[in-house]
Amino acid sequence: MLIKGLYTIQHFRFEDQSVKATLQLNKDHRVFEGHFPGNPVMPGVCMIQIIKELTEKALEKKLFLSVASNVKFMAIINPEKNGIIQLVLDITEEDAIVKVKNTTSFEDTVALKLNATFKTLS
Repeated sequence: MLIKGLYTIQHFRFEDQSVKATLQLNKDHRVFEGHFPGNPVMPGVCMIQIIKELTEKALEKKLFLSVASNVKFMAIINPEKNGIIQLVLDITEEDAIVKVKNTTSFEDTVALKLNATFKTLS
C-alpha cells in the first residue's frame, strides 16, 4: 500500500475477471488535512492508486499505470460522510497489458468511473 493507513479492505472478491471490493476509508488520515481542511475530499490520484493496488492484489502482479481515459468524477467522496466505498473492477489481460474498467460508489451514488491501462512490471 503506497499510502499506508488510508483505507482498509472490508471485502474483496475476484472471480470471472471481476473484482468486487468494499473499503473503509480512514477519515483521520493525514491526506485529508490538506485536501481540504474542514471539508475533506478523497483526492482523485488516491482513488487511481487504490484501483491499481486492488488490481495488483487480484492478479498478484506489480503494475504501472500507462493510460487513464474516460475519467469521470461524478460525486465527491467525503470520508466523514461516505467512509465506506464499493469498487467494481472489470479486468482484461493480454500479454503484459492489463485493462481495467472501474466504477466506484458509495451507498447508491456513483462517484467515479475510469478506464485504465496498466503495464505489468517484471
